[in-house]
Amino acid sequence: MPLIRERDSKRLHVKSKLMGESLVGKAFLKGLEYGPSFRALPDVNVIKIGGQSISDYGARALLPVLDEIVQNKIRHKMILSTGGGTRSRHVYAIAMELGMPTGILSKLGQSVSEQNALMIATFLMPHGGIKVGHDDIPKLAAYYAQGCIPVIHGMPPYGYWEQLPEGGRIPPNRTDMGAFLLAEVIGAKRCIFIKDEDGLYKANPKVVKEPEFIPRIGASELIALDLDDIIVERAVLDMILRSSNVTEVVIINGLKKGNITQALEGKEVGTVIYKDI
Repeated sequence: MPLIRERDSKRLHVKSKLMGESLVGKAFLKGLEYGPSFRALPDVNVIKIGGQSISDYGARALLPVLDEIVQNKIRHKMILSTGGGTRSRHVYAIAMELGMPTGILSKLGQSVSEQNALMIATFLMPHGGIKVGHDDIPKLAAYYAQGCIPVIHGMPPYGYWEQLPEGGRIPPNRTDMGAFLLAEVIGAKRCIFIKDEDGLYKANPKVVKEPEFIPRIGASELIALDLDDIIVERAVLDMILRSSNVTEVVIINGLKKGNITQALEGKEVGTVIYKDI
């Protein structure tokens, strides 16, 4: 790319399609041509282990989940992403009472998610479990070559710069969002959310008796339903619609043996939320 000098100033530019553009013009951005999105690790499955739904149950829920993951280690490459769970909710409550802003809540949520990642990586240590940080993403292929099961905390690295929610102060981008964004950036094979319910319902099955189950639904369709409660963070739905690599997520019940294996093998299980625009 040659350097060129502006006619009316001494400023130099690298000649390119973006030269002199503000990067906010709608027509300009829409007209840009992009190459195919690079998928660095298309054979890797990102598995989000719910904090409140799995880890907080303790040994009776978490250990069978980890056992099934280990059983699939030879056939499937995985990176485990952790939620914060009840402890993150507790620290959010204290911080909100103290008047802490959203960015501080985000940092607090990260610390709890990281504690769960440390515990899970420790349990998996005999099987190659290794705790990794966000800066270790470029090292993932090397870890897989050594037979590792990487474990990363799920909170996306917005931290102090977390986006402000529409209401309240709880960070809108939490560990579900972190797992999806990780899957998108590495071009993962699949993004699987392990919860303690069979999937998505039209109402919270812990509160409403026998709500309608939704086995498959488009993200925009789900947004339009405007349900009072859903099983994944709402921000994930918007990202599915904007995604290039990961165009669906799978939500399964990790308390039922065999569901993780079925999801890794691409079989119908749980709920699939897909890109529908």
